[in-house]
Amino acid sequence: MSDSFPLTFLARHGETEWSRSGQHTSVTDLPLTAAGEENARRLAGRLTGLSLAAVFASPLQRARRTCELAGFGAVAEVDPELVEWNYGEYEGLTTAQILVKQPGWILFRDGCPGGETPVQVGARADRVITRIRQISGSVLLFSSGHFLRVLAARWLGLEPGAGRYLLLSTSSLSVLGYEHDRDEPVIRLWNDTQKVSA
Repeated sequence: MSDSFPLTFLARHGETEWSRSGQHTSVTDLPLTAAGEENARRLAGRLTGLSLAAVFASPLQRARRTCELAGFGAVAEVDPELVEWNYGEYEGLTTAQILVKQPGWILFRDGCPGGETPVQVGARADRVITRIRQISGSVLLFSSGHFLRVLAARWLGLEPGAGRYLLLSTSSLSVLGYEHDRDEPVIRLWNDTQKVSA
């Protein structure tokens, strides 16, 4: 694996009350819990020393606050494309509650009534990828779990639904990059909750 290519670091926001309880959270703009704030602060030490050309954050406060506590608030640009998957009628519901209403439902296949489909989220992810691939240097993104999972799938050229296989914890770091050339995108690190080394 070559170290000469730029990297894309993905930081999932810290814990919120709804991420802890398993409720789907898209447009509901919840703050971090105390544990979420502490874990976001720990990101600062895990990201120290990175040479970054750009930092982008979702406009939602859970991602922006994670970005600030990690030490990048002053340099981050808010990017509306980084918002979480819009869950529509399923906002605030757990998967168990949704399955009572819609047996067999799978987010990454079915999307959400009144919200986004996997194809729509994939199109947003594609726009983010196009933008960051035009930047000379490594990039750091602060966003939410389901969106980042779709982004990683699209980075690899997979359909948006393949994100269902890429679990992400709160306050986790992942790294996207390349192997031999820019035609070979890879995941270099996934769902790391301890330490990042590039």
